[in-house]
Amino acid sequence: MTVRYAAPGRINLIGEHTDYNLGWALPIALPQRTMATFTPDGSDAVTVRSDRMDAPVCIPLDTVPGGVSGWAGYVAGVIWALRAAGRPVPGGAMSITSDVQIGSGLSSSAALECAVLGAILSAADIRIDRIEQARLAQRAENEYVGAPTGLLDQLAALFGAPSTALLIDFRDLSVRPVPFDPAARGVALLLIDSRARHRHAGGEYAQRRASCERAAAALGVASLRDVDDVSSLAVIGDPVDARRARHVLTENQRVLDFVAMLSDSNFSEAGRILTASHASMRDDFAITTDHLDVIADTAVRSGALGARMTGGGFGGCVIALVPDDRVAAVGQAVRNAARDAGYQLPLVSRTHAGAGAGPG
Repeated sequence: MTVRYAAPGRINLIGEHTDYNLGWALPIALPQRTMATFTPDGSDAVTVRSDRMDAPVCIPLDTVPGGVSGWAGYVAGVIWALRAAGRPVPGGAMSITSDVQIGSGLSSSAALECAVLGAILSAADIRIDRIEQARLAQRAENEYVGAPTGLLDQLAALFGAPSTALLIDFRDLSVRPVPFDPAARGVALLLIDSRARHRHAGGEYAQRRASCERAAAALGVASLRDVDDVSSLAVIGDPVDARRARHVLTENQRVLDFVAMLSDSNFSEAGRILTASHASMRDDFAITTDHLDVIADTAVRSGALGARMTGGGFGGCVIALVPDDRVAAVGQAVRNAARDAGYQLPLVSRTHAGAGAGPG
């Protein structure tokens, strides 16, 4: 029996690098999806093909971290995580197709993990809740691939819904749907792909996470979520760690403020909060780039209500809330500014909140 299962990419509207600090974030699932088609055959391996790669990869069911690298490592990681959790994994043939852009900060990796996981669970007739699925996919990425990511991407892929953002509290892993349909109020959500690729498994992400852990230790708390007062950060001896912690504390508040503005359909103020988030990521967390700063700043100057980088940083995409009558002007201004600064022309498109993972 052949099964098909799809999972989306995601945009994080606000709440960057808060997930592993047990804070809040507000992602949406994207319309773009990754599809895993799986036909079990009783063998002792999964042979996987991708529409983006030339050659198939044969993954033995007893694979261990380090056994498979590259894009197929995410598939192998899911197989390994499932078996490590005592879940049966059938061998077979799997094919992957996707329109989620790789390296743009849209979490193509979590889309792949969740699609593969759903296909295997469906084929094996195993039912587990979405929180456990997210943990399995995260374990695949953390321990098999070696990327120290939090749970945000997997939860967004699994819980996404049309016209809905997801308020995730990472302390208790609760996921609350928040209505998000700016188009109904004459506001577009623009996705601006800088076309500068980023790589999560690089050292910068791990450095930021370690910095946050040092800051929490200096404050005598288990995580930065336990800190309420920004002024308390003065006791942190390392000024860089203090700035990293300040971003996390202020970003958590921005998430809650943004949700409050959505409930009032106040997209002007919501946009201002997005812009403040970008400034914090630039000045305190140091994860933006000159390229991304040019895009975000130009978007706001040319009529966007607000703009910010989205994703882990060091490349990828900017999002902007833009009144419908300014969309063309903002898009052209951003392309012109990038060209004048010597960068590739960014790809500008409207987007919206889409469905979460499910049978294809």
